[in-house]
Amino acid sequence: MQHSALASGFRRTVVVLAALCAAVVAPPAAHAQNCAGDLNGDGIVNGADLGIVLANWGVCPPNVTQVSPLTGTVLGGTVLSITGGGLSEVTAVTVGGAACTQVTVLSPTLVRATTPAGAVGQAAIRVIAPSGTTLAPQPFTYVQQQVASIVPNTGSYTGGTAITITGQYLAGTTGVTIGGVPCTNMVAVSATQVTAVTPAGSVGAVDVVISGSKGTITVPGGFTYQSIVVPSWATLVEAQPDPAVVTDPALRAAITQTGLAWRVRDTGTQMEMMLIPPGTFQMGCIMGSNQYGCDSTEQPVHQVTLTNAFYMGRDEVTQSQWVTKMGSNPSGFQGQSDSPSRPVEQVSWITIQGYLSATGFRLPTEAEWEYACRAGTQTPFYNGSTDDNTVGALAWYGSCCGGNSGGQTHAVGGKAANGFGLYDMLGNVWEWVNDWYDRYPSSAQTNPMGPVSASYRLVRGGSWYYDAARVRSSYRGATPDYTDVSVGFRVARTP
Repeated sequence: MQHSALASGFRRTVVVLAALCAAVVAPPAAHAQNCAGDLNGDGIVNGADLGIVLANWGVCPPNVTQVSPLTGTVLGGTVLSITGGGLSEVTAVTVGGAACTQVTVLSPTLVRATTPAGAVGQAAIRVIAPSGTTLAPQPFTYVQQQVASIVPNTGSYTGGTAITITGQYLAGTTGVTIGGVPCTNMVAVSATQVTAVTPAGSVGAVDVVISGSKGTITVPGGFTYQSIVVPSWATLVEAQPDPAVVTDPALRAAITQTGLAWRVRDTGTQMEMMLIPPGTFQMGCIMGSNQYGCDSTEQPVHQVTLTNAFYMGRDEVTQSQWVTKMGSNPSGFQGQSDSPSRPVEQVSWITIQGYLSATGFRLPTEAEWEYACRAGTQTPFYNGSTDDNTVGALAWYGSCCGGNSGGQTHAVGGKAANGFGLYDMLGNVWEWVNDWYDRYPSSAQTNPMGPVSASYRLVRGGSWYYDAARVRSSYRGATPDYTDVSVGFRVARTP
């Protein structure tokens, strides 16, 4: 060992002297630009400079170029990767003056260490070796483990609400409790997201507690149990409206205020139903589209108030759903791989009554249909636009004239839903409503049912065949009771 150390020291002396000599004999211009051996800055390379070298003789302190990551939880446990040079002799690492654990030298250029707990804010990183202590070029920032949101933060006291918790340092989550009761189906999706399903609880606000390897976070009153009513004929799918679906805050509030579950499944048919809350709207053609004006049958625009909440089928009734109850399939578009999921058609208003009797459903009134279709909009199309070129994103339409349907129906749910979460309210097939046709009144109406009798029934929403002039929220189709490959229906149900 002594021989090796002496040899190493001799080699270092030779290198230093060579640098000093090179500086002395360098041409004047080069010397002026880079006098590498002039350590004391006196313009001369001599023994004084060599003295400085010899006074600092020995192993150099560690050189730290980078530390990653530079942020972590105040609870500690963040694994740091420290890179640089001369790290072989590192014995300790501190963050904010506190010692790291599990300090491991992996190579002369890489050390790993685990942070201790610390206070929110920046903390200096120091790398310690027998040769000296080095301050890392950037500090470590301690961040509070936290929950940013719980969505939804309300749900039925019966449990079963799927919630998403977002925040920081959630990857190690092992459990979530609401009101002290463990959630089910808990999944730590990522460092910023956890999903879970609420247990049953008592009506009111309760604490949400997230536990895991990084510690425990408590969100006081983070979830509110509500007395959500699920109809006796249904099972719960989702108690509260999803903000990603019902984007209008006013509509979400109206749904919540009913005390009824937002999304349910009819037990007898397994058909999904969406809650439509009470409300007041302007019925009729408020404005035309870019290419088409209002039809006289859509006038005058008049105020309508619906005082009762109701459920509407998320989709048009499909061929499969019809056959399950009725035994035979009247549809013209059979024989395709997706035919069971296409809307049933070639059903008359009278024929539909048998299906309604067998299931407990009913047809929506014309006012209910338009209110549900509009979902808070006043434009011709429920995407809030007057541009006929946008209809293709909402509807299968226009076989007659350059549309996208290809001359046939399509499986339900293939286009964008409206603001209530209803699909194909425009296009695919016309939808029978309960009313006879009559001219609109000009006065305000409450829960209108249409005339007691008349010559024509009403269909709404347009179809795969017609152009955008008919595929809009306010258009009314008046027809005798008949069957056609472009006419189907959608059901409603009273809670």
